[in-house]
Amino acid sequence: MLAIQNYGSFIMAIVVFQLIPGAGTITILNATARGGVGSGMKAVLGTLSGDFLYMLAAVLGLAAILGAYPNILAGAQWVGVIYLCWLGWRQLRIIVSDQPADVACHFEGWAWFRQALAVSFTNPKVIMFFMAFFPLFLSPASTPVTLVALMAHVTVISAIYQTALVIVGNAVARRLARWRYARLVAARLAGVALIGFGVKLAFDNR
Repeated sequence: MLAIQNYGSFIMAIVVFQLIPGAGTITILNATARGGVGSGMKAVLGTLSGDFLYMLAAVLGLAAILGAYPNILAGAQWVGVIYLCWLGWRQLRIIVSDQPADVACHFEGWAWFRQALAVSFTNPKVIMFFMAFFPLFLSPASTPVTLVALMAHVTVISAIYQTALVIVGNAVARRLARWRYARLVAARLAGVALIGFGVKLAFDNR
């Protein structure tokens, strides 16, 4: 299909990649728990935008530039470590608000988009991943249109999965809404997870 080699394996690989939780997943769930579906979907838009830009960079050959100048990649990775840890620290210090969810969403919604976009940018290795991943499913008959099709598949499947994540996460959050400290616990768990991802990235970069 569209000169994509091993099409079924390609789809399964994308699904498996989505099921592996990462900092973006935590950001989406945290946004949903604190601001409802609206904030969650803005976070989804942020992660999709970040992933799309990385895919585009990979297709345009940015990975070759980073490979030739590894200090650029290393520097970007350490910026990512610092940002993730700072973001996690903010979640650990958050104070529970009695503000209704819709009001919180009004004031914080697009902040979740910016935050999710920034979180997506904390892992420059994604460029390398796509640069190594896409060629596995290209055939001799592949054209630039095939690369566009690969990017479209990743974006659509990611959007479906992350939208489902928001819907399920919101349903769980609504059930826990009667518990006064549910949002506080969610924020604390998100903070610990984000710091954990930052520490992991730091050790990977040693």
